[in-house]
Amino acid sequence: MEDKSLLAGNQATKNRNAPIFPEYTMEFVMKELDQFEKRDGDVFYITEKTKEQLREIAPFWQNNNLRARGEALLPEEVRVFMETGVFGMEGKLNAGDAHLAVNYERILKDGLRGYEKRVKEYKATLDLTDPESIDKYCFYNAVLIVLEAVRNFANRYSVLAKDLAEKELNQERKIELLEISRICSKVPYEPAETFQEAVQSVWFIQLILQIESNGHSLSYGRFDQYMYPYYDRDIKNGTIKESEALELLTCLWIKTLTINKVRSQAHTLSSAGSPMYQNVTIAGQTIDKKDAVNDLSFLVLKSVAQTRLTQPNLTVRYHKNINKHFLDECVEVMRLGFGMPALNNDEIIIPSFMDWQVKEEDAYNYSAIGCVETAVPGKWGYRCTGMSYINFPRMLLCTMNNGVDLTSNKRFTKGYGYFTEMESYEELLKAWDKTIREITRYSVIVENVIDKASERDVPDILCSALTDDCIARGKTIKEGGAVYDFISGLQVGIVAAIKKLVYEEKKITRQELWNAILDDFSSPENKKIQEMLIREAPKYGNDDDYVDQLIVEAYDSYIEEIEKYPNTRYNRGPIGGIRYAGTSSISANVGQGMSTMATPDGRNAFEPLAEGCSPAHNSDKNGPTAVFKSVSKLRTNKITGGVLLNQKMTPQMLSTEENRQKLELLIKTFFNRLHGYHVQYNIVSKETLIDAQKHPEKHKDLIVRVAGYSAFFNVLSKKTQDDIIGRTEQSLM
Repeated sequence: MEDKSLLAGNQATKNRNAPIFPEYTMEFVMKELDQFEKRDGDVFYITEKTKEQLREIAPFWQNNNLRARGEALLPEEVRVFMETGVFGMEGKLNAGDAHLAVNYERILKDGLRGYEKRVKEYKATLDLTDPESIDKYCFYNAVLIVLEAVRNFANRYSVLAKDLAEKELNQERKIELLEISRICSKVPYEPAETFQEAVQSVWFIQLILQIESNGHSLSYGRFDQYMYPYYDRDIKNGTIKESEALELLTCLWIKTLTINKVRSQAHTLSSAGSPMYQNVTIAGQTIDKKDAVNDLSFLVLKSVAQTRLTQPNLTVRYHKNINKHFLDECVEVMRLGFGMPALNNDEIIIPSFMDWQVKEEDAYNYSAIGCVETAVPGKWGYRCTGMSYINFPRMLLCTMNNGVDLTSNKRFTKGYGYFTEMESYEELLKAWDKTIREITRYSVIVENVIDKASERDVPDILCSALTDDCIARGKTIKEGGAVYDFISGLQVGIVAAIKKLVYEEKKITRQELWNAILDDFSSPENKKIQEMLIREAPKYGNDDDYVDQLIVEAYDSYIEEIEKYPNTRYNRGPIGGIRYAGTSSISANVGQGMSTMATPDGRNAFEPLAEGCSPAHNSDKNGPTAVFKSVSKLRTNKITGGVLLNQKMTPQMLSTEENRQKLELLIKTFFNRLHGYHVQYNIVSKETLIDAQKHPEKHKDLIVRVAGYSAFFNVLSKKTQDDIIGRTEQSLM
């Protein structure tokens, strides 16, 4: 327990240390054991003693963990996608995922004692002659064991705090330690009654859930809503001052940052900067459709601004009647330049959920999960987002090459013709449609295999118990115990250039373009073609209906196809059990770009792709309004899994009150009139980023927005740093 902290509970012996979970995999750990400290980014330092311990246990776990069993289940027809890494599945076999928020409101109100009581009551009603009751009996026993373990975990910190208090010479700190000891002996087993008890209870659960699953994107849900009654009561009765509550919040965010996980080198390419995606959501609307901003909303905003850390992610739910002063404060925090808060739009997200049969009161209670994904906290099934980063540009090249991947030279699809033989754009579009539908089907097969293996091997008992209504159904969250269960697919990169220059204006022949792509635009003749593609082809992000509609048309094939395939929890209890689209690519645009040859928009081989639904770097020339208009043409009502949009501005751009108000008006227009889903800002100059790359010692505290999360700039790989530097700087003039 850290000196001066007001909260207890740690994941490891030292902050930011990360445990190894051999039940998931030991394969990459052993392969990279001597390489972790030599990485370009996401470095870990491992002692020789720890290395020896890992070598000793590794043989037991060989072919005896989730990765081994998941790979054994893979059908032959999809093995090529795992071998080539085309779906970006690395992290899902090596670690847990989560992408959810548990029912913190109920945990605080009932305590784990209330959950224990419910479990015992349901267990007592079982008819064990019914075969299904045997599974329920085992589940209930497991829940009782885990709840007792959580209580013991908290009690150990109670004893530790008391021991420290007895040795403490500073009287003020002694009193703090004794209070920590009292609280840890009470929560989370008993209901919380004070704000400090509530914060400690939430932290214990947040921490232990990640110890249980090695997951990420375990989010706090609507923190300002379920915590406000405790804050309001303590403020009114004089139990706590605002400054004391602020200190508790900063302690919570510092604790949140201490959680870490080990990823393979390949996985760090899509999760650069060691993110844990722990999202805190504030503002939005109440269930009765009123503005939900309260005093704690402001205090959370202030505390995150004060700590300026990469965790937690802070998301503000915007709606047309949001408190104006609160929105002003959000822009002030954005000016600090650490990529928060991100903004999600109630005006599109709530109706979208209701279209998927989510009850109105639950839709109004949604929160951000992980990056930009959304779900109903405490009621959503395991993993609200998908596992497959389908690389659209790579699939386009595959389409143009009759189903054979250019990078690996392996067949991905049946093949629907060669680009050089396609005499019309309609032929190419038809081949694309067939390719993307076939690839989507393969991605679903792989996801289902991993989910089935995970369901059996790592059931996440505590997470299940704290999600409605796994206890009533007697099922884990991975078996369909939650109220709702939807997951989204993920896509990486958008390109469009072929129709105009090849098929309409005929400035480039099909063979010339194909040869230039294979040559990576290296010869003088092909460099001219590259220049033409970059300068003369219309680009997404400029409010050009011609190219924007091409993007929509190409993307619709995926949206329509993904909806056909249920997930592994379909017809097992939850509402939904199906898939929808999402564009949260995290930093996979860099890693996926490193495995993608040159593309028809003039991009060179192995360079980053566009991230999320954002335009390719420096292709958006007409300002932020044009970007917003282009993005709004996507079917955001169907892309419920999240529509990630990154924007970058210089600090000078927001230095005047006039420009800050312009930004607010721009955001309001994007959300109210154009029905945008999400936007987030990097407020940092290109010059600062370049200097930080050259002189990292001068910029140790520089934080940037990578994708749906923020990270310290200096811990990112050079590829990811270059990707952020290359983003377009927008102007409000």
